[in-house]
Amino acid sequence: MAPPINRRPGFSKRAQYSIFASFLLGILGAVLGLLLLLVSFIDPQGFAALRTIGAETMAPVSKSLAEIGGATGNAGDEISAYFKAGSKNAAMQRELEQNRIEILEARALKQENERLKRLLDLTEEIPDSIAMARLISSTASSTRRIATIGVGSSSGLETGQPVRSPQGLVGRILETGPTTARVLLVSDTKNVTPVQRASDSLAAFATGRGDGTVDIQPINIGTNPFEGGDLVITSGSGGLYSPGTPVAVVVRITETGAIGRVLASPAKVSHAIVQPIFQAETVRQIEDNSAAAAEEEIGE
Repeated sequence: MAPPINRRPGFSKRAQYSIFASFLLGILGAVLGLLLLLVSFIDPQGFAALRTIGAETMAPVSKSLAEIGGATGNAGDEISAYFKAGSKNAAMQRELEQNRIEILEARALKQENERLKRLLDLTEEIPDSIAMARLISSTASSTRRIATIGVGSSSGLETGQPVRSPQGLVGRILETGPTTARVLLVSDTKNVTPVQRASDSLAAFATGRGDGTVDIQPINIGTNPFEGGDLVITSGSGGLYSPGTPVAVVVRITETGAIGRVLASPAKVSHAIVQPIFQAETVRQIEDNSAAAAEEEIGE
């Protein structure tokens, strides 16, 4: 006689053990998450150490997955395109006609970027680099925009050092481990970068918006001089970033400034260069002054 379709798990020891194991794993996961949340509030430094240990532990796996993904991604796309070519050929032809103007505009923008890179000597080797690293991971859905690179303090990396690629500024070192480091990306909402317009050195600030773009605000409030296509580069103010590194291209004008698209998007960057702080003494002096001001406020 065939067993009933709606047979309860109680008739099977294996089903009972599976359900019990599922509940047990769920409870353990919830308890572990709660403990980590409490540690992040009670001891932020200890939580940062745990996060660094986790990054160090997962670094070999992340590097292997990145290499495997790069090797197999193109092959998978080619195979998929081969089997779907017959059914999608007509649709692709229509889409090509509709996007012809956008393709021409993208080509023109690419040519302009290449010309600007040549003018800024971006194709030349950077002599003052500390290390070259592979970008092994980056946040995609988090509210923070942070990436991980495959070098750390053992290679001379320190907190605050700028990170750039041939496309432009990536961000700055946020935390370091022995063989990995976390990078605060230019597009993060906590990152404010002193910039200037490349054409006339108009000073401004670029603040990350958390979506791959930056909010560009001129220092002199009252007029909005930006235009679509303007290239903004680091100004060197504040002593952290050396001047002349491309940051973003203006894509939309706002009431008080502009929205810029970050040139060095993590999705397009495979390797990055870590540079020394442009004016380390100036940065240390600013940090000392800020710490002294904070102590005075606490004393009052």
